[in-house]
Amino acid sequence: MSFTKRVIAVVGATGAQGGGLVRAIAAHPSGAFRARAITRNVNSTAAKELRALGAEIAFADLDDEASLRRAFEGAYGAYCVTFFWSHFSPERETKQARAMARAARATRVEHVIWSTIEDSRKWVPLSDDRMPTLRGKYKVPHTDAKGEADATFTELGVPTTFFHTSFYWENFLHLGMGPQRDGQGRLTLTLPMGTAKLPGIATEDIGRCAYGVFERGPAMIGQRLGVASDHLTGSELAAAFSAIAGEEVRYHAIEPEAYRRLDFPGADDLGNMFQFKRDFMADYCGLRDLARTRALNPNLRSFATWLAENQSRFVFPPRV
Repeated sequence: MSFTKRVIAVVGATGAQGGGLVRAIAAHPSGAFRARAITRNVNSTAAKELRALGAEIAFADLDDEASLRRAFEGAYGAYCVTFFWSHFSPERETKQARAMARAARATRVEHVIWSTIEDSRKWVPLSDDRMPTLRGKYKVPHTDAKGEADATFTELGVPTTFFHTSFYWENFLHLGMGPQRDGQGRLTLTLPMGTAKLPGIATEDIGRCAYGVFERGPAMIGQRLGVASDHLTGSELAAAFSAIAGEEVRYHAIEPEAYRRLDFPGADDLGNMFQFKRDFMADYCGLRDLARTRALNPNLRSFATWLAENQSRFVFPPRV
């Protein structure tokens, strides 16, 4: 007996979230779905690796709605995500989200997952000086634009699951957020979180959770859910790092204002992001329910497990 596999069009398939979903589709024993990996560079090494897994490779540019329509045509589902850190423009993100929503409606996609995050301005209005306003109209530009775009999917009548991701554990590898030596030569994890808990997840597990949403189908449409493998304090994160570093890693809590002054692009945006997560921890963690995440992805890895698996990728600064 044969059946037709339903196509899931995956935006950002060569990136963190999309790549995880394509691999989850390819690896799932049910074989219920087939991935259409959407990318701007169909000849990249990453695209070729996905093709080797059985994914169809399709071109689309998020700034070109016509290309998105072609990429979504005939698909049952679509995973929609934007890439703020490649261009640093929240306005561009909003336009790209609208292009994806319009393309999904035009091609009658039956189930869209929109990878979103909270619009912090619903908690901290622009007039609230507890957190500086950035670019004249945002508190946390890279999250506010995504949250603002939620309304587009609703207004256009797109059958959508609003899928809130969490802090990537991989940020400790790729963004220089991992432990560093302080002035006394001690390994120190520095975050502006105070004693608040930080929800986080491995990017590969985001893809597996998204698969779980598509697997459940229509029951998930209209729902808003967040995913995380752990809610951990800075001290708990430091203790996990200590287990693989071979020495104590201390947690150093700094104020968001100090983080905003750090010398790297987007420091002000990230400083506000961490402050939002700290100040509104109950709401932020509450949406990212650990049990519900595990129900979507039974093989969900804890931070400690992910850290042990990636131990060889961490190179801690030597003592001077």
